Amino acid sequence: MNPKEPMSHPNRGNTGKYVPSVAGGVTCKAFVPAPLPPNPPLHLDNKLQSRVNQAMLALGRLDAISTLLPDAHLFLYSYVRKEAVMSSQIEGTQSSICDLMLYEMEGMPGVPMDDVQEVSCYVSAQDLGIQRIREGHPITFRLVTEIHQALMTSGRGANRCPGEFRKTQVWIGGHRPDEATFVPPPVNQLAGCWAELERFINDVPEATDPLIKAALTHVQFETIHPFMDGNGRIGRLLIPLILVEAKVISEPLLYLSVFFKKHRQTYYERLNQVRLTGDWEGWLLFFVDAVAAMANQALVIAQQLNELRQNDRKRLNELGRMTGSANQILDALFEQPIASINKIIELTGLTAATVGKILDTLEQQLSIVKEITGQKRNRVFAYVAYIDILNQD
Repeated sequence: MNPKEPMSHPNRGNTGKYVPSVAGGVTCKAFVPAPLPPNPPLHLDNKLQSRVNQAMLALGRLDAISTLLPDAHLFLYSYVRKEAVMSSQIEGTQSSICDLMLYEMEGMPGVPMDDVQEVSCYVSAQDLGIQRIREGHPITFRLVTEIHQALMTSGRGANRCPGEFRKTQVWIGGHRPDEATFVPPPVNQLAGCWAELERFINDVPEATDPLIKAALTHVQFETIHPFMDGNGRIGRLLIPLILVEAKVISEPLLYLSVFFKKHRQTYYERLNQVRLTGDWEGWLLFFVDAVAAMANQALVIAQQLNELRQNDRKRLNELGRMTGSANQILDALFEQPIASINKIIELTGLTAATVGKILDTLEQQLSIVKEITGQKRNRVFAYVAYIDILNQD
């Protein structure tokens, strides 16, 4: 073990038990996790505690920006879509942010329809989850299955039992269950495993620090693997939901998919080490570093978008009489960075002639937008610098 890593609690060992199961007619050993919190308790040494503190500071700064930005909802609109794209790419879809925005505008994406529908459903699932939490619903079986149903309503997920726990044994990795990387709990253990996790999430019998709760819940959910499909995306969605419910952040601006995708190997190793050796501390160190990194990145992106808006507004002053209408169009593009002329007319209330003329000026004179269809009719414009900022890794 790397001497710099925190010590796993010396006498924790396996964090669950293996039970016999059958998958696809093959006998295998399925893993049933022990309930949370870990036993013996987490060992927060100075190094780990200081990294937890850094993550909480980064979350505090991120939460402040959602109140400082003049239009936080505009930033949220795009940032949620960035996360939806990244989270779905982990599952193998090819969609980009542009594809998603084109699809939402009822344009045609440049990728298979299933891919972009899947990403769009992720946005709906998250919106629904946040809405339920704001209505005062706790994170329970009902909420998680409702979000899962929203996630799996179209695309490839529609025939993968939306909103229902799985009714068969599954396995992860390997072409046979007895050679799998991991076999989650058998069907008859799912309800019990979930009930224990639900109690932990809802602070029964004792409260857990929200950041640590989000970290441990993510692993436990992935280990239980309650659905036929979509477990990864729901497991990642639970993180901002727990933090919003605990009022650590007021808007769901924290997303870890980019970090998990970039450090995929370490991510899976850390999950496995929890199951095999009880190294919750090693996982927690990885998790809080992900939180700090992604909160700081979101902060930088928000600041860059704010600066872009201010700089482009200054450039519009060159347009003389058109400046007022051009500002309205810029605001519309901030709301939807890829938009058709009809959409911009709808958002601004300006005439088709005015919108067309200003967009041509913004493209040819100022290079602020770019027409992306190459057609004479039904033109679609992209706010290029905005999308470039969002697409930064």
